[in-house]
Amino acid sequence: MTSSVQKQQLTGIVVSDKMTKTVVVKVDIRKRHPKYRKAYTVSRKFKAHDENGEYHTGDKVVIESIRPMSKEKKFKVISKA
Repeated sequence: MTSSVQKQQLTGIVVSDKMTKTVVVKVDIRKRHPKYRKAYTVSRKFKAHDENGEYHTGDKVVIESIRPMSKEKKFKVISKA
């Protein structure tokens, strides 16, 4: 039985590559205030798996959700954006 689960994909910028096989990616999400309709940006950082260490600080990358690899690492880097 195959399950067609849609994996979450996010685009962000690598802000740290100091860890082995892990990069920290900052994802900016534009939101709109429900009452005042003002647009604002919410930032969130995700740890993502980078097997070969090919992504460095400043790179724009696409990350995809995976099963948890550790306590905080639940994404992997797919490609440069």
